[in-house]
Amino acid sequence: MWEILRTTDITDLSDRDIPPMFLDVVERGWSLTAAGGRVLTDLCPETPGTYVDRLTEETTINGRGMTDYDLPAAPDERTPLLVRRCLAYVRACLRKAQEEFGDTQVKAYVSLSFADTEEGLLTSNVTFCTPLPDVRPYIPDLEAVTDAAVAEISLEDCSAWS
Repeated sequence: MWEILRTTDITDLSDRDIPPMFLDVVERGWSLTAAGGRVLTDLCPETPGTYVDRLTEETTINGRGMTDYDLPAAPDERTPLLVRRCLAYVRACLRKAQEEFGDTQVKAYVSLSFADTEEGLLTSNVTFCTPLPDVRPYIPDLEAVTDAAVAEISLEDCSAWS
């Protein structure tokens, strides 16, 4: 994943890189659930669910596949556009989380993998959660993941992106 991030031009990331549906999510901001989960308000289900723990609640509610139906199929064109979308969304959401909660505890997880379809297009998923000392990590051994490119991103990481 770091090679993909390193070779993608992420200068001038802005809200223009975020698809409209995801921009609406950013604008609605964050909420706390009854269990204390930090969730994106616009993604909350109408009827609250029951979750094993806060980590499961946060990742289930906050996780979404990034819009990619409008992107070209050619990997050299598709990959940088998809990565820019994900990173712009991540940065905007993490900034909103800091405004809402007054800290930088929320982390983003971006994964890129090839769809299990005939075309095998690159797709992505983005989710957010707050690491907790008494709950297992969202992805316990991030470096050992082999079926996708995955990155954990903090707001501090985003500060390097102009």
